Amino acid sequence: MKTITLFRTAALALMLTPALGLIQGSAHAATPTDVSNTTAKAIDDRIAALKARLVITDAETPAWDAFAQAMRDNATSTDAVFAQRAQTAKTMNALQNMQSYAQVARAYADNTQKLADAFAAVYGQLSPTQKQVADTLFRDQATAAK
Repeated sequence: MKTITLFRTAALALMLTPALGLIQGSAHAATPTDVSNTTAKAIDDRIAALKARLVITDAETPAWDAFAQAMRDNATSTDAVFAQRAQTAKTMNALQNMQSYAQVARAYADNTQKLADAFAAVYGQLSPTQKQVADTLFRDQATAAK
């Protein structure tokens, strides 16, 4: 079970890493019933830190809030997929295990696309200076992941 929890946490971190970089901060916590308190806090800390680094304005807040909600929704979705996998992992045969892994990969891809779509709305509203900061944060994170 510890392995599944660790894998689930790592996958969630990977899902959030491209958009968040290695930044810290604090914010309002997501609903604990949706994701673990630790995961919710980590997500909200990263959301707040990125928002601060990008200096999101009042005019940009609606698009930003949609992006932040997409992150939270992705965490909930990913948590559910991993919880289902954890519940059945010990009894899966090899084919079921592979199909379960494919389900996890599809959820990751779908969630990443939703996150990218939500960020596109934010990015389109950013000033040139904000875009430069975002570009640098994302670029630095992509090169650090090598």
